[in-house]
Amino acid sequence: MTVDDVRVMILNGPNLGRLGVREPEIYGHASMADLEREGAGWGSALGLQVEVRQTDDESELVGWLHEAVDTRAHVVLNPAAFTHYSYALRDAAAQVTSSGLLLVEVHLSNPAARESFRHYSVVAGIATGTVAGFGFDSYRLALEAVKNKI
Repeated sequence: MTVDDVRVMILNGPNLGRLGVREPEIYGHASMADLEREGAGWGSALGLQVEVRQTDDESELVGWLHEAVDTRAHVVLNPAAFTHYSYALRDAAAQVTSSGLLLVEVHLSNPAARESFRHYSVVAGIATGTVAGFGFDSYRLALEAVKNKI
């Protein structure tokens, strides 16, 4: 398999569809449409097939992680609020890494520098790695990490 055959799903959890209008002082002014465009561009530059998705629905996000396993796609995951409490999401994400695929947890802001309830991630312990605090660049850095690890 060449790098050009490598699929990466950028999966985003709740409220990230509101990027650009939701607390721009924390999450920035770029929108989900901007992330879709940027993600495709970064992927192309890295020789990766990148698809960006967002949902507010926990079960849909779990289903996408199952799809990643079944289709052999690496994952860049911004679990958003699910980061802190969704054991269903954690278990689905564990299937990604246990199947030999990469899963990079991403956050636009630095959760450790925010409210105390944001300091713990149920996903971090099974993720290949975490990139946080660099705004949209967190996604770019995660894609670079995926390319460098394959």
